[in-house]
Amino acid sequence: MAGHHVILLHNEEEVKRCLERLGPDKGGYPYLIPKALFHCVLLKDIQAPAANIIKQEMLATGADAAVSRQTILGQGTTDVLLMGTRKHYRRFIEKIKRQPFGLKKVASDLETMLKAVNGNSSHSQLALAHGQSLPLGERTLVMGILNVTPDSFSDGGNYFDTQLAVERGLEMIEQGADIIDVGGASSRPQAEIASEEVELQRVMPVVEGLVRRGVLVSVDTFRARVARETLQAGAHLINDIGRLQMDHNLLPVLVEFQAGVVLMHNRLQMNHGQPYTDLISDIIDELNQSVEQALEAGLPRESIMVDPGIGFGKTAAENRYIVKHLAELRSLGLPVLLAASRKNFIGLTLGLEVDQRLEGSLAVAVAGALNGADMVRVHDVLATVRAVRMADGIRMENG
Repeated sequence: MAGHHVILLHNEEEVKRCLERLGPDKGGYPYLIPKALFHCVLLKDIQAPAANIIKQEMLATGADAAVSRQTILGQGTTDVLLMGTRKHYRRFIEKIKRQPFGLKKVASDLETMLKAVNGNSSHSQLALAHGQSLPLGERTLVMGILNVTPDSFSDGGNYFDTQLAVERGLEMIEQGADIIDVGGASSRPQAEIASEEVELQRVMPVVEGLVRRGVLVSVDTFRARVARETLQAGAHLINDIGRLQMDHNLLPVLVEFQAGVVLMHNRLQMNHGQPYTDLISDIIDELNQSVEQALEAGLPRESIMVDPGIGFGKTAAENRYIVKHLAELRSLGLPVLLAASRKNFIGLTLGLEVDQRLEGSLAVAVAGALNGADMVRVHDVLATVRAVRMADGIRMENG
């Protein structure tokens, strides 16, 4: 075959590098690059008249769209699978911006999604409280887990003492963690969540101790009062397992402090037992509802990160599927946190107890780093930092 082979190009920079090796006229790059990047995009619950227009306009550009066979009747709704290159989408978006039936909004959403999945984040930093920030896109960030509880599923009781907890936080920073996530109320399945008073008693001295030493601190809480008091003490980010729904007083606190926030998808404490109609679409839809709520309240987009909620109301198979398709969450145009360290789906996959899940956790962290995660939340910081740095090197090689 004389070295002939299929070439896999993942983004505009990789296409550009390939063209540079071939040596075509650089004036042709703006025309060639969009033709080399192919995307499938799933649109949800599109009214039949709009879906018929979408089908016609995609075909007119030389691309295609799949719709339900009943759509031709012009009634009801359908999901739509778009299939085309960046060039096709550019032409398609310009055409449907002038069409009725809500297609102007579809065009806007498409522009956001396509920009995000090609690695062009809407912002280069995650904005935090107190004027701090974390860089995005340079490497996979690492959040070190510091549970100051007696009952967390993996390390409960290990750092119940304030001095030990602060020392462990500093150790994780030395090992390469970018931020420390302090949790005082276990949210594991079947756990009774600690009271607000108990949670504050646990986290406040640890937050204060770490902040005094210049550490960036996240607080794992869904409670407005805990968020307020820890942010006043110098915390920078709130890691909310409730995506603003478990305490409706939390959002005003975040806006007041202009704090960073992680919005996590959750069907364990919320909507428990509700089946998924389309796993990734449902996660994106529910996260987007909270994102829109935050933006409308005045929280900057640059302050928001999303988390698919591994283990929170998902089966082992669903958790593996989320990791495999993690890059699809970038359709929201926001940075993504993957929090899977030592979780039960790893144990079920490998047949291992919680204290034997290091290798499985590293594999998931690497998969995340290669597949769209901006940050991973982990127990084993040193090993994970080394693993994701290697993954970053592979991912970023040649663009």
